[in-house]
Amino acid sequence: MRIAGVLTTLQAVAAFAFVAALLVRGTASDLGQRGTLSPVDLYGEAGYYAVLAAGVLAAGIGLLKGKHWARTPSLLLQLLLLGTAWYALGPSGRPLIALVIAAPAIAVLWFLFNREGREWSFHAQAAPDAD
Repeated sequence: MRIAGVLTTLQAVAAFAFVAALLVRGTASDLGQRGTLSPVDLYGEAGYYAVLAAGVLAAGIGLLKGKHWARTPSLLLQLLLLGTAWYALGPSGRPLIALVIAAPAIAVLWFLFNREGREWSFHAQAAPDAD
């Protein structure tokens, strides 16, 4: 569970790096051609992704602490990332990006569904998060 928590936390750090890149992009004087986003739109997008990244970070820290509630959000995130990797591999034709996205997602899924992960999840004592 700890390795899955570390990988999920690293995914949150990557998401926060993307947020930082959006904020830096918003300060640029030339944002491209007609029809592109304005700086205000980029700041809104950065805020949206910051909220999502905070949720991923909470799930990663929850897994690190052994909290059972963090398993489902982490699983859902990994499945969404696998869908993103599939799109990057197929229609987008970006196999390297697909590999970078899919490898940690598959690893987290494996750690959450291997024998230790299942035992941790299904054979826990009553109310494991009651502390």
